[in-house]
Amino acid sequence: MASLGSDRVRVSEAWHAGLTRRHWRILAGSYLGWIFDGYEASGLVIAMPFILKSLLTSEQAQTPAFYAGAAIGITLLGWGLGGLMGGVLADYVGRKRVMMLSILFYALFTGLTAFSSGFVSLACLRFLTGIAMGSEWSTGIALVAETWPDRARPKGCGFLQSGFGAGSLLAAVVWYVLIMFQPLGPDTWRLVFVVGAVPALFVLYLRGALEESEKWAAAVRAQRRTSDGKSTRPFTLAEIFRAGESRRRVLLATSLSFAATVGWWAVSSWMPAYTEQLAHLQGEPAGVWAPRMSLAYNVGAVLAYLVSGFIADALGRRAYLFVTFAGALGMTVLTYLWSGSMPAFIGIAFFNGMFTLGFGYSWMAIYLVELFTSAVRATASSFIFNAARLVAWIFPIIAGLMVARFGGIANAALTLSSVYLLGLVIPWFLPETTGQPLPD
Repeated sequence: MASLGSDRVRVSEAWHAGLTRRHWRILAGSYLGWIFDGYEASGLVIAMPFILKSLLTSEQAQTPAFYAGAAIGITLLGWGLGGLMGGVLADYVGRKRVMMLSILFYALFTGLTAFSSGFVSLACLRFLTGIAMGSEWSTGIALVAETWPDRARPKGCGFLQSGFGAGSLLAAVVWYVLIMFQPLGPDTWRLVFVVGAVPALFVLYLRGALEESEKWAAAVRAQRRTSDGKSTRPFTLAEIFRAGESRRRVLLATSLSFAATVGWWAVSSWMPAYTEQLAHLQGEPAGVWAPRMSLAYNVGAVLAYLVSGFIADALGRRAYLFVTFAGALGMTVLTYLWSGSMPAFIGIAFFNGMFTLGFGYSWMAIYLVELFTSAVRATASSFIFNAARLVAWIFPIIAGLMVARFGGIANAALTLSSVYLLGLVIPWFLPETTGQPLPD
């Protein structure tokens, strides 16, 4: 009876009961790193027209869309490769150490981007920045998941994921202020990357504030404990494919990641241009509605990130995934078939951001850590999260060809968004992990 009573007390406790300053400090440190990942990715897109005007030669300027797509695609490629390498390293040398190195180097290469003298130097620095940036997500997610209590873990991971959306908003605010005053004239875009170098200062904070994951340390010790004292720890990237069940989970979850990533690029990268097209057809002034749409889209995404952990716990993981992908597909169809008023379209963009970006990515932070053990958690999460980028990086480069091939932005987006159909089927072949502790 005493045990039953204590169980009832635990069930009735608030989700945040038992969280200490240490838990919030770990979340804050990981959150800061993810904010600047979002800032870095969005800042490049926002400033791209001005970057190209400043760096392209007269010959290169004849095809600006290609170079814009190449800069974004090269960053994505580096991000994917860096994420894979960083996840493996985090399972070998620790979450905290890899996170610190990731933030330090992407801040360094971001700052150096401000001194780009041509497209080649820009592309090289974007690739290196992407490699450094890719390592941060898997380490931060693993660290929060392995240190927060089971009851609070999904909420904490959702909060952490919201940092990317907050970073996008920060980039929009910084650019708005810079473009108002234009302190460097046509080269004001360089200051976007100077601000992006600020995270290097947070390494000093992380060094003292964060503690290493005990779950990871215990798992590594258990794998290395042998009678003859020799290390028997297998290569983690091979390990996640060794057992049949682990391999099945990796392949199914990677398919969902691919659907989320390709769908998001198909939807979000063309929305500003599509918004301007709609506004033009309705006689609205140019350059007004696209920024409003972007703001609404990102606000919707941040809100979805913040509540994702609560909704995932309420619905269960598989139902949450189904609703997420169904909503992303539905909102994409509504977005690209819309012919009504512009204010209503801004409302659609808000909900589109909730599903295609907010819920569309938060499931990876919440669910992936629950599918794998501590010894390979960062490797598995980073592989699933980043493998899709190794495919999706080519899409920004060939975007113009895709629009022409499909007969316009709307047709291209609607055709590619059919990838969301995978999310209506695959979740039911994955395990339900709601309310269960992390596998050791």
